Amino acid sequence: MRFLAWIYLTLKLGLLYKSTMNSFSSDLNDGDGLLNWSSLQEWILQANLPGKGEIVDCVQLSGGTQNNLFLVTRDDSTEMVLRRPPRHPRPHNDRTMMREAKVLEALSGSDVPHPAFYAACDDPSIIGVCFYLMAPIQGFNPFSEIPEPYASEPEWFRKLGLSIVDGIAALAQVDHLAVGLEDFGKPDRWIERQVERWRSQLEGYSSFNSYNGPEVNGVEKVGEWLERNQPTDFIPRIIHGDVHHANVIASYEEPKLAALVDWELSTIGDPRLDLAWLLISWYDTDDPDRSSPAFEQVHGGLTRKNLIDHWAELTGLSVDGMDWWFVMAAYKLGILLEGTWARSLEGQANAEVGMVLHLQANWLFTVAGQRSGIL
Repeated sequence: MRFLAWIYLTLKLGLLYKSTMNSFSSDLNDGDGLLNWSSLQEWILQANLPGKGEIVDCVQLSGGTQNNLFLVTRDDSTEMVLRRPPRHPRPHNDRTMMREAKVLEALSGSDVPHPAFYAACDDPSIIGVCFYLMAPIQGFNPFSEIPEPYASEPEWFRKLGLSIVDGIAALAQVDHLAVGLEDFGKPDRWIERQVERWRSQLEGYSSFNSYNGPEVNGVEKVGEWLERNQPTDFIPRIIHGDVHHANVIASYEEPKLAALVDWELSTIGDPRLDLAWLLISWYDTDDPDRSSPAFEQVHGGLTRKNLIDHWAELTGLSVDGMDWWFVMAAYKLGILLEGTWARSLEGQANAEVGMVLHLQANWLFTVAGQRSGIL
């Protein structure tokens, strides 16, 4: 009799706990359906994560045009950041999430500034897509806000720019084989495959009925120029793949990089592409006009040559032929940004963001054409 009573009490308490948890979870921000708290709470309680207890608060973070970020807080005040694909996920998004998680986990303990990895979920049944959790970073995005003393002391931005180079130089020196990323990319003929890979992506946007292609002449000729002038040397390393100010978290306390974020394009490639990616987000006085005082301010007076020289000194790697890498970076990023524009025309991405990125893509195609001599 006592045994049956114990079973009854256990079941009753379990149902009471589940009912309480479900009631509490229903009050949490779910990002308008992006999070399923009834299943996510249970997954978090069973996962190997910092802190204790269920999630008691959730705030959707701004930033990022492709994926969604949520700052979640456990019952003991432990904070974590959950990252998941966009509302209208593409077929490869789950795979991309798991690749991001893998590279962040591999970088644990390295000198590369990055968010500490906590755990990943490869089961889409939990919230509808794969996702992962990482540590929050204390800092700010330089294109979202300009706090003091950055706002009044240009030297802080100069030091931040050099610190970003420090970060990608540190990444270039990580042995991908030693950290378990031997199968993270396809180094074989990596350079030779780049143009066709991104040309195919651009052509794929024609499946959107409202998209009529880039508005800059010469994009096809830039691709042909890249194929004719390919470098013959290849340096296989981990690359971030999307290094620019929007993917940088800067420290409030000192002029330095707190973390590189948004690792969705990371792979095994040539680290000169990371350097070039940073260069195309920079500003030099002879650039085609896209300028605003704020855009110039965040660079602290550093030129692209300053960045190249600093990276070469830190890594000891060759910076010969940087024009090719610069054009390749502009071509690739322009195509990626056009993708958001194409999706926005179909109502699958924010229209305002899509237009901003479309204008930036056309600027990049113009820069690529000028640097290659096509335009």
